[in-house]
Amino acid sequence: MDKRVNVFLKRAKQWKEEMELLREIVMECDLEEDYKWMHPCYTNNGNNIVLIHGFKEYCALLFHKGALIKDKKGILVQQTKNTQVARQMRFTTIEEIQKLKNTIKEYIKEAIQNEKDGKEVKLKKTSEYETPEELLVAFEDDAEFKKAFHKLTPGRQRGYLLHFSSAKHSNTRASRIEKAKSRIYEGKGYNER
Repeated sequence: MDKRVNVFLKRAKQWKEEMELLREIVMECDLEEDYKWMHPCYTNNGNNIVLIHGFKEYCALLFHKGALIKDKKGILVQQTKNTQVARQMRFTTIEEIQKLKNTIKEYIKEAIQNEKDGKEVKLKKTSEYETPEELLVAFEDDAEFKKAFHKLTPGRQRGYLLHFSSAKHSNTRASRIEKAKSRIYEGKGYNER
């Protein structure tokens, strides 16, 4: 057991008992305990399998390649519409966790086997992401801007598409596009400075 996980659980203000029980269950599945991304992470031969984390309204097991799991019970949650690979199993009570103990172990075993088999999630291509209307208008108005955008790596393009599309209002999307133009011309991604 990793000492950093002990500290993490000791300091937990919420979901402490639930996360301790999840830790017990996960450790029964022959995984190595680590501490990554400031959370307990469980691996098999160095490959990430599952992570324990808590949120305001629930605690969860995050399966790193959860999209590959045959979710027979329909209990895995895709955090956001843009999450392609990871899936969560969410809990709000000790009783829920106890009731699902065998299912949790089954899902972990399947995740381990998927990793051993080298399975990968087929990711969406950049062309499959939604292009906001405001970006299409900006491309029509400025052919050089369109060229600069399409010169970006696919990952950088996706980052901008997600950033622009996440705004609820058209004027916010247009403002984000305008603010990003200089970075796009420089070939930089959304989070690069």
